[in-house]
Amino acid sequence: MRKVGCLGLLIGLGLIAALFWVARDWSGEGPAAKPLAVVVPEGASLSRAAGELEKQGAIRSAWRFRGYARVFGTGKPIKAGEYAIPARASASDILALLEQGKVRQRLIPVPEGYPSILVHEALIRAEGLTGQVAVPREGSILPDSYAYQLNDTRTAIVARMQKAMADYLATAWKKRKPGIAVKSPEEAIVLASIVEKETGKPSERRMVAAVYTNRLKRGMPLQADPTVIYPITKGKPLGRRIKRSELQATNGYNTYASAGLPVGPIANPGRQSIDAVLDPATTSALYFVADGTGGHVFADTLEQHNANVAKWYAIRRARGEM
Repeated sequence: MRKVGCLGLLIGLGLIAALFWVARDWSGEGPAAKPLAVVVPEGASLSRAAGELEKQGAIRSAWRFRGYARVFGTGKPIKAGEYAIPARASASDILALLEQGKVRQRLIPVPEGYPSILVHEALIRAEGLTGQVAVPREGSILPDSYAYQLNDTRTAIVARMQKAMADYLATAWKKRKPGIAVKSPEEAIVLASIVEKETGKPSERRMVAAVYTNRLKRGMPLQADPTVIYPITKGKPLGRRIKRSELQATNGYNTYASAGLPVGPIANPGRQSIDAVLDPATTSALYFVADGTGGHVFADTLEQHNANVAKWYAIRRARGEM
């Protein structure tokens, strides 16, 4: 009886040790010393995914992982995609990622006022995208952050960006204020792109839009510096002062040389600039100039404007910029 008792005790201890080892192997720290990126192909089975995880060093054993999944998993099918596996992630945590489809999210940020040439460069730089794509039509991209997955195509991302703009513009146009200066959604994007480039302060956008609205209604040239720069750089920073010859150039964009809107957008405007053009502030202001604090000071008359310009020049001279 004593031998039977000892044998039972040994078996019990062995079972406890085995259970402890299984729990540690399943829920304890995994073997990955650093974060890993593991791709589960479309249609891949758990067996294939486990093999890839073992190959990448995320788990210790593919066959044990499959066994654990049958016992401890939810039974849900795993989802394809690229997974970001944290360092030392447990087998339990990795299976949860696969079953919940928490794939790695890659982002392409498109800031407000980004010209299409810079959107194109961002698409080309984006790691994991495939295929080539032309520079998108200016003003057709809605600024935002766009998520993508490994092996998505650049063409598909651009299509999403353009659909986002088309959808937002269609909705915003329906809500436009009566009596605005622009006569079509296309004209709204052109003017919104100028507003976007003229001020980085959200609180000023409706006021800047109002100044340009007033000038358009009076047949006055918009005299917007960003429209002069656009044909030279395609929207990138000029890096110097505008030349007199550039202010006099006739190219369809120069709003000093001719009245009315330029022939096309000069950037991809954001939602707030589009909204500002479609609902500008109520004001009689016709002019504005920088105030030295990152904003602008507005004026109704040329006399007031010239005084404001003189103050701005004084600020620039004091800064050593002139």
